[in-house]
Amino acid sequence: MPGPMGRRGPGSRGVKSTVKNPGKILGRLLKYVTGTYLLQCILVLIFIIVSVLANVQGTLFMKTLIDDYIQPMLTQASPDFMPLAMAIGRVAVFYLIGVCSTFAYTRIMVYVTQGTLRNLRNSMFAHMEKLPVRYFDTHAHGDIMSIYTNDIDTLRQMLSQSIPQLISSAFTIVSVFISMLTLDIPLTFVTLAMVGVMLLATRKLAGLSGRYFIAQQKDLGRLNGYIEEIMAGEKVVKVFCHEEESKKDFQKLNDQLFESADNANKFANILMPVTAQLGNISYVICAIVGGVLAINKISGLTLGGLASFLAFNKSFNMPINQVSQQLNAVIMAMAGAERIFGLLDEQVETDDGYVTLVNVTKEGDALRESGQRTGMWAWKHVHQADQSVDYVELQGDVVLDGVDFGYVPEKIVLHDVKLYAEPGQKIAFVGSTGAGKTTITNLINRFYDIQDGKIRYDGININKIKKDDLRRSLGMVLQDTCLFTGTVRENIRFGKLDATDEEIEAAARLANADSFIRRLPDGYETVLAGNGSSLSQGQRQLLSIARAAVADPPVLILDEATSSIDTRTERIVQDGMDKLMKGRTTFVIAHRLSTVRNADCIMVLEQGRIIERGTHDQLMAEKGRYYQLYTGNAVGA
Repeated sequence: MPGPMGRRGPGSRGVKSTVKNPGKILGRLLKYVTGTYLLQCILVLIFIIVSVLANVQGTLFMKTLIDDYIQPMLTQASPDFMPLAMAIGRVAVFYLIGVCSTFAYTRIMVYVTQGTLRNLRNSMFAHMEKLPVRYFDTHAHGDIMSIYTNDIDTLRQMLSQSIPQLISSAFTIVSVFISMLTLDIPLTFVTLAMVGVMLLATRKLAGLSGRYFIAQQKDLGRLNGYIEEIMAGEKVVKVFCHEEESKKDFQKLNDQLFESADNANKFANILMPVTAQLGNISYVICAIVGGVLAINKISGLTLGGLASFLAFNKSFNMPINQVSQQLNAVIMAMAGAERIFGLLDEQVETDDGYVTLVNVTKEGDALRESGQRTGMWAWKHVHQADQSVDYVELQGDVVLDGVDFGYVPEKIVLHDVKLYAEPGQKIAFVGSTGAGKTTITNLINRFYDIQDGKIRYDGININKIKKDDLRRSLGMVLQDTCLFTGTVRENIRFGKLDATDEEIEAAARLANADSFIRRLPDGYETVLAGNGSSLSQGQRQLLSIARAAVADPPVLILDEATSSIDTRTERIVQDGMDKLMKGRTTFVIAHRLSTVRNADCIMVLEQGRIIERGTHDQLMAEKGRYYQLYTGNAVGA
């Protein structure tokens, strides 16, 4: 059953999920890494090769050590240990070089890994800020957060350990294989036969665990999405006594995660012991066969050669064990990387606008652009043909002409909407829930683009206005307040980042928020957290109104801005709002119809159509839908 915001219901399964094009994803990830840390990656490769060759050379020298130094000394009456000591010293130097090289590339990879994860998070956040509102309306917020945490963390082990280990293992296998061939060909084929058995076991177990690791990442994202959803609506859960049902849904998702994680780690954990024991069997078989060959002096294998070969046998099996162990981390990382790149590949909000909003001063009838905030705005239109510039004073003249819109093309929710807001007018939208009131304001902001019709702002099609400039000219106060972690002053300054303390306090007085702010423990420096949970709903709404006031926008959109304020406070705030709205075009969405009696024009919407329009007195006289809402069904409106 589909859940809210695109989340699958608790009973959904994802075990058979697979990563599409893992090779392409891995290549893209490596390109991302080398794009910033190419020099460090080259150094890592060099140190890995040095480490492998040093260890192989040290192992190969064991044959010379035994055959040329130790065995001759066994037959001497008074052996000279100095040559032996010097030979052992050379072996020690080889291994010391290997140790230093391993430390060097491990240390570099830690830096590369953490830097890459930092860059990925920066890229994701920067990209996320460019995504349209539609993306956040259709994706669970907790699932998005899981990409920043769980999916990013899967890359940490792969980049810092798995990839260096796989490269090291590949060089080790090749160099050890060549060394074994130089020592004894028959024993090399015995080793290869056992390696074939190990690869079959690895393929089977890694395939099983990999499938469940992919499911684990998806289940983890769904679980995080559900937790975030319930935390945001905890009051609703308690009001409707939905705690038990919430726990049951959580348990289903949690059990689903347990199942996929249990199976993933079960197969991953038995993989290493299985391959290790097969490696031990290979070692025993080579020891027996090699002993027979050495004793009978077959194929020229010496005692020193056998010792070196058995060491190489261990060295040959160990990389295969390590590869099998790292494969699961790589598969899990590919699942995480697929989700990360899925976010980065989301289509950003397009903006083909070229008309910008600038501050101007008026000299006679001419408008002059100013680099300072003047309180007067104009639309700046640069003509591509001759680079001439036109300025159109921002009046707040908004026209919707035959607008059709649907959140999905096959379901139109607004039909042939026509309205004309003159500069300085107060336009109110009323109607039943779902009639399309908030949708109209979302279209004016260009959170969504219309299917048909035109929206003009001061005679300019809003598609020609850059979205940032369009939204900068619009101040919004939403029904659902959103306060950020920080001081009260910082939350109000969110509306205008360069606002002075005096402007902030003036805006708070205008919204009637100054008095309660000064009663807070630290006044304007009081730190808010958890969306301002320490404040009442009405106080949070007042701060939201003050934030819009400090922005001093030419056009206001008020989405039930006073819905959470008591009647007495509403009258006081309404005075401040009237001052704020003076000279500005204002769109008001209202369920409490008493707040829109003084509107210049009231639009009554029903099923996405404007069915009535006029002043309060005109609509009351018509005794239509507005009259019903105001007199009989105002509470249900």
